[in-house]
Amino acid sequence: MLAEIHRNVRHNFVVSVLDGVFFGFGLGFASSVTVIPLFVNSLTDSTLLIGLIASIQTIGWQLPQLLMAGRVARLRRYKPLTVLMSFHERWPFFGLALVAWSLPALGPQMTLVLTYALLIWQALGGGFTATAWQSMTGKIMPPNRRGTFWGIQGAGVNLMTSLGAVIAGLLLAALSSPLDYSLCFLLAGLFMLVSWAFLAMTREPESPAESVAPSHHKSRHSLAAILRSDTNFRWFLAARIFAQIAWTAISFYTIYAVRHFGMDERTAGWMTGLLALTHMVASPLVGAAGDRWGHRFVFTAGALLMAASALLALAAPELGWFFIVFGLAGIFNAINWTTTLAMTVEFGTESQRPLYIGLANTLVGPASLLAPIAGGWLAETFGFQTTFLMSAISGLLTAAALMKMRPHQAAANATSPARVAAYLEK
Repeated sequence: MLAEIHRNVRHNFVVSVLDGVFFGFGLGFASSVTVIPLFVNSLTDSTLLIGLIASIQTIGWQLPQLLMAGRVARLRRYKPLTVLMSFHERWPFFGLALVAWSLPALGPQMTLVLTYALLIWQALGGGFTATAWQSMTGKIMPPNRRGTFWGIQGAGVNLMTSLGAVIAGLLLAALSSPLDYSLCFLLAGLFMLVSWAFLAMTREPESPAESVAPSHHKSRHSLAAILRSDTNFRWFLAARIFAQIAWTAISFYTIYAVRHFGMDERTAGWMTGLLALTHMVASPLVGAAGDRWGHRFVFTAGALLMAASALLALAAPELGWFFIVFGLAGIFNAINWTTTLAMTVEFGTESQRPLYIGLANTLVGPASLLAPIAGGWLAETFGFQTTFLMSAISGLLTAAALMKMRPHQAAANATSPARVAAYLEK
């Protein structure tokens, strides 16, 4: 198995990056930041329903992962389940295209109900896929390439999502309803299918029977045992939770800059572009740095950068400082995705890895959902400076929790070149 993994590393690297690139391109045509909120806004004036879109994405991605952990832990190959479940995060875009086209016949209320049903299905499809997908990627990518892979894939996803969103904006401006949104959602679905085809090209060897959990395996007992016995993992969970709270400040940077420094829409666009650009450029760099010097070190540095970003926002004497504020936040955003993915799959044996993945993502879910609400309440009650201070302190606590972890290589010399060479010699 080890020899086959290393023989197929280049192939898997390429098809997995292309999977992400076309997934991101499709996602741009149905962006949860622009296109879908605009579509929902054409159906209702409710800001609550529009704000619910982001919550659906967060809950749908994180909460189901633990539910799949036990089943995934008993698999000798993760690819079949990944490909099957991933179809459920792709086909709803064709449903959205049909619903948007049928708006004149359905009416706004029914269209809204069907839209949210499809959005929930799509988000849950991603969440039910995530545990198997991360387990598969952790298996087929050698430990010294995981950070680089996720960094390059993340950069490609962000670049193509931005490009897709720009093209979608042009289509919405040029076409009349119902063709505008229908075409955007149809293109999203088509590019998602291209992505799915590349995902299906992944080459994953079958694991030995002894390396997976037995069929009678009680995952809930193993989950409790992991939380009780693995101190390293508990500190990692604490770091993930504090990191989600630290990220809260970014949601309020733009509003603060508008209200306190009179930032105009054009400058706000530049700030948003800088955030996306630094995320895209930093992703492969921080991934490679983690592979070379350790992902714990990179995550710690990112937490300190986020704390610095929030403190700079708090103390900024003029608007120009916010270019640095957004730049530092963009680097942290890249680290928070790339590095945490790489670190999560370092824990445990291959049979335990899905359990660690499920715990690491699902237990962080409440913090992801509640932190922005808490940040908004603090900003409204005590001022934006209090929210920024909360984020800065959380960034420092993230770094402190990571420093409590013992450096480890997790599972991971299991696919080292030396072991593969020894295997081939035999």
